[in-house]
Amino acid sequence: MTSRRYPDRPGAGRGGPRNGGGRPASGHRRGSRPSSGAPRRPRPAVKRPAGTLRLGSPRPRLRLVSLLLTLVMLTFAGRLLQVQAVDATAYATKGEVNRYVTHPLAAERGAITDRTGKALATTVDAYDIIGDPFFLTPEQSGVEDAPRRAAAVLAPILGEPESVLAQRLGVSGSRYAVLARQQAPEVWKKIKRLKQTYAERAAEGRGPNIMAGINPEPHSKRVYPNKELAASVLGFVNSEGKGAGGLEALLEKELAGTPGKITYAQSGGRQLPMVGSREQPAVPGTEIELTIDRDIQWAAQRAITEQVKESKADRGYVVVQDVRTGELLALANAPGFDPNDISSADGASLGNAALQDAYEPGSTSKVMSMAAVLEEGVATADTHVTVPNRLHRADRLFADDVDHPTWHLTLNGVLAKSSNIGTILATEQLGPTQQEANEVLHSYLRKFGIGQPTGLGYPGETRGILADPAEWSASQQYTIPFGQGLSLNAVQATSVYSTIANGGVRVEPTLVRGTRGPDGEHTPAPAPRKTRVVSAETARTVAAMLESVVDDEEGTGGRAQIPGYRVAGKTGTSNRVDPDTGRYRGYTASFAGFAPADQPRVAIYCAVQNPTKGSYYGGQVCGPIYQQVMEFVLKTLRTPPSGKERAKLPVTFDPDG
Repeated sequence: MTSRRYPDRPGAGRGGPRNGGGRPASGHRRGSRPSSGAPRRPRPAVKRPAGTLRLGSPRPRLRLVSLLLTLVMLTFAGRLLQVQAVDATAYATKGEVNRYVTHPLAAERGAITDRTGKALATTVDAYDIIGDPFFLTPEQSGVEDAPRRAAAVLAPILGEPESVLAQRLGVSGSRYAVLARQQAPEVWKKIKRLKQTYAERAAEGRGPNIMAGINPEPHSKRVYPNKELAASVLGFVNSEGKGAGGLEALLEKELAGTPGKITYAQSGGRQLPMVGSREQPAVPGTEIELTIDRDIQWAAQRAITEQVKESKADRGYVVVQDVRTGELLALANAPGFDPNDISSADGASLGNAALQDAYEPGSTSKVMSMAAVLEEGVATADTHVTVPNRLHRADRLFADDVDHPTWHLTLNGVLAKSSNIGTILATEQLGPTQQEANEVLHSYLRKFGIGQPTGLGYPGETRGILADPAEWSASQQYTIPFGQGLSLNAVQATSVYSTIANGGVRVEPTLVRGTRGPDGEHTPAPAPRKTRVVSAETARTVAAMLESVVDDEEGTGGRAQIPGYRVAGKTGTSNRVDPDTGRYRGYTASFAGFAPADQPRVAIYCAVQNPTKGSYYGGQVCGPIYQQVMEFVLKTLRTPPSGKERAKLPVTFDPDG
């Protein structure tokens, strides 16, 4: 058999060593891996193209990235731990401040009505426009001048200076700024539309929302539906809605009520409707019912306003009082003012001159002197008084308003003719000495309320001037009996005649008839204090003497007569102290009385200060005012005419009889 040849294998040539039919000497099978001790064959080198980069190991980069991520996570974890654990309370508080806002809720101011329930002062819906400066800071608004921009938009609507609004909106750290008070609902509607426009523009990226944080605060606006009517009594409120004059100031606590507050969540200056709010409701103010009758007040105010204009006087007042209850049915002043627009009012007319003016009353004061003489029993209505043309007392001569020969008058005639000399002679009988007579007269003047508060407690009220009798000068002890040398206000003067009409019992004047609380319950005002000044008999006699002033041909008050009614009254014409110079200049014309004289219902007092056109005598200036107002009052109260004729008292006597 011919053997095979492997010429391509190493060591397979002829004559080479063989082992077992051609196996390799090493004893390995064909194709098996050589033992570990056998040398390996070198691999052929791989040739790379020129310019090829060799990739580095990714492990270092992964380690660096992992380290950085670990540091970042540790930083976040530390900050989270600080916020949620260490400073949790502080941040929660800051979050509450920025998220929740608290606004006051104004209480509705109580109404003021007349005695029949007609509104004299009431409230209507209004808004205080407020701003939150926090939303106009550069951080929140995104612009540096947001307060100025907002002020430029709001100024024409609110009627406030742009600079003032900008200053209020730019207060650092503030969350509450009042921009305008007591604005009508229409004003807020305009601002609301602007807020919506700016919010939409900001959402679309077309500019900052400079109206964020501008909000309404529901409030109320004081309204006086009758304008000037009873304004001097009611007073007025200031820009903050608080009483600043008259009864509005006097009864501020009762009228104002108790404010409330509301706390709610907000975002972007808007309330979040789905988040709960906390509200403490406001308690409305108390409604005040006055003794004033609106219709009577209107008649009195119209009459005195026309007379002041006609006489070209400084001012005047009319007071109407119920003689039985002391209630003031009218308290009118001229000139007046409109409390709806204080800015246009004359400052001199803002008060209540009928209570705040102190002046010498003149002859209307003689009724107190006559009452003292009668009550002390030193004279009667028929007592004869010889009145010379001049009377020498102390260091001067006294005269009457008219030059006359010696008069032979009764005490009734002294009052009817308003004789100063006759009054001096009568009051000299009050004591054995002039000093004792002065003390007796002084005691009666005090009982009638002169030199004392009226009891109304009205702001700025004067108690008048009545010196102690030991301090009366040589002339005062003779002028005070006929109404010069002492002073009073118009309500005090009215009270004197109400006292006589009420049978000698003085009832303190009142202006408040009752109150009605938020629960609707009506509470009557406390009963006024009553004081007996003179006996009923003395009061009846004085009333009869006052009828002579009006009804008798020789009386000075004939222009106050009212057909069908018996009228009692007294004229007054006094020298007036000029408040600017402190000297006598001009006159005070007055008239006081009551009706019906036989069954008195109301007392009325009228005074006009410094009439400069026409007459200055009380009977001619104020007599017609008294007659006009009294006639209206009697008809309004449905008071029947007098039922019988008066018993006329003599005015003069026959010295030879």
